[in-house]
Amino acid sequence: MQAVQALAASHPGYFRAYSVVGLMALIGVLFVGTAFTANRLLRPFAPTPEKLLAYECGVDPVGEGWAQTQIRYYVYAFLYVIFAVDAIYLFPWATVFSAPGFGAGTLVEMGVFIGFLAVGLLYAWKKGVLEWS
Repeated sequence: MQAVQALAASHPGYFRAYSVVGLMALIGVLFVGTAFTANRLLRPFAPTPEKLLAYECGVDPVGEGWAQTQIRYYVYAFLYVIFAVDAIYLFPWATVFSAPGFGAGTLVEMGVFIGFLAVGLLYAWKKGVLEWS
């Protein structure tokens, strides 16, 4: 306890910065809690069997609510995320690459990064994941 008090005495603004963060977190939690409580108190509540049915795009539900999805859709989504992250990484790299003194190092780093992506794409292509059937 004395160590914490000594640290607080030697750095008076140190804990003040954390108190602002803690206060903002508390205000955020109170705001969300108040919104959820107001929603529960003010909403109408009249459940009927028809209101509890699954509904999508005006089509009446038929059968179970569970349906099997092809794994290839997830693979395409995963590949999209990988290349979206690649595109996001390229913009800051281009700005650093243009700065003096960073040319060769950043070029090697980007080569390694794109090499890893190319190996992943080659693996997906060899497995036949990219073929739509």
